Amino acid sequence: MASIDLVIPCYNEAHVVAGSVERTLSFLDAHPEHTWRIVIADNASNDRTLDVARELEAAHPGQVAALHIPVKGRGLALRTAWITSDADVCAYMDVDLSTDLQHLPALVDPLAAGDADLSYGTRRHRDSETERGWRREFISRTYIQILRWGGGLRVSDAQCGFKAIRTDVARAVLPVVEDTGFFFDSELLLVAQHNGFRLREVPVKWTDDPDSRVNVWRTAIADLKGLWRMRRGGIPAAVLGSEESA
Repeated sequence: MASIDLVIPCYNEAHVVAGSVERTLSFLDAHPEHTWRIVIADNASNDRTLDVARELEAAHPGQVAALHIPVKGRGLALRTAWITSDADVCAYMDVDLSTDLQHLPALVDPLAAGDADLSYGTRRHRDSETERGWRREFISRTYIQILRWGGGLRVSDAQCGFKAIRTDVARAVLPVVEDTGFFFDSELLLVAQHNGFRLREVPVKWTDDPDSRVNVWRTAIADLKGLWRMRRGGIPAAVLGSEESA
């Protein structure tokens, strides 16, 4: 049995976070092979997201934790939640539950068993089921090709909001991952692969969220800038046993 911190980064998600957390708790109750905690990482929201997170924490002591990060940036939210975790494994998923919860065991079990260091959901595997618009599909496919050609990344999907990492590996990798936004996922994979950590791919069933707040084009441009930064500066070494304060 392993302890798992499942992080849900949120920016202005007061309207959906309670339903998503309750649904996730129901799923986790059926999987007692691990001890689970949901961490709602409020990422500088200006609505009632933090209030709702604290209400959920009070209603589910020990099962839900509210974490406030006063500066916006999904990568920053994940870095803060993971680096301060005392769980064996840290994971994250999007608040809209675009990725089917049924894939959580496949995401965390190999890490809990010591068979992998980092796992990631993929929408590009032949066993994956994906429902999304043509524009997002085109941008996603183009971006992963750029990561392969420009960064040498050997994964089929870098941006699916469904990943897990052993906490000791997170403490080694995160100090050298610079991005605090949406390129965080890609940089995390690039650094982990470059440093020889074991990556595990998890095919998923994924449904596009029509209410997504992500600006696809702006995110794509930021990702390209991040890749260019890494190409110029090189991919740094990560050291197991390194620590970073939140």
